[in-house]
Amino acid sequence: MKVIHLSEQPSLLNQYLKEMRSVDVQKDSMRFRRNIERIGEIMAVEISKQLTYTLEQVQTPLAIAEMQVSQDQVVLGTVLRAGLPMHQGFLNMFDRAENAFVSAYRRETIGRRGETNLEIISEYLAAPSIENKTLILVDPMLATGLSMEVAYKALLSHGMPKNVHIACIFATPQSIQYLQDTMPEDAMLWCAVIDPELNEKKYIVPGLGDAGDLCFGAKL
Repeated sequence: MKVIHLSEQPSLLNQYLKEMRSVDVQKDSMRFRRNIERIGEIMAVEISKQLTYTLEQVQTPLAIAEMQVSQDQVVLGTVLRAGLPMHQGFLNMFDRAENAFVSAYRRETIGRRGETNLEIISEYLAAPSIENKTLILVDPMLATGLSMEVAYKALLSHGMPKNVHIACIFATPQSIQYLQDTMPEDAMLWCAVIDPELNEKKYIVPGLGDAGDLCFGAKL
């Protein structure tokens, strides 16, 4: 699986990442959601460069112009709930895409030795056929990779995609290695930034905290 680390090259993306990390800016949930959306837009454009294009003619008021237009059937898949603003960013760019939504939440248990064991539960799926289509699966936080794997396997009940792109904002080396071991070899993983570690509760460090809570408020 090929991994693309977008923030390795300086760009406006880094400004949005800085604001998302800031405990001061995070108090503005609307701006937090909008930054996720804007990063989704940037990543969508980068992923679009990997699609298949053919020449099409279009009539202008003066003449006929030839333009390269993608023929790929795109399905945007999102892991609920933190993925919703990122999904909107992608949908702003891929405005003709079909859409899929998968629930995935953590269930933590404590082992005999006091260690935290993590299980991912998925109870909801709404998706079109993904058979022979380009699947773009988005989730802002790729901590362990378990949620992404669960979401992808759930979507396989609706067909086998032709191409798979996984897009996240924050990733860890652990999650990247996990997906390299479990996802299709020809899949592409797009990361805005790769942070160095997970803490004992499986949160990305330095990361930004709980993206879902920052977007939509704390949950019980």
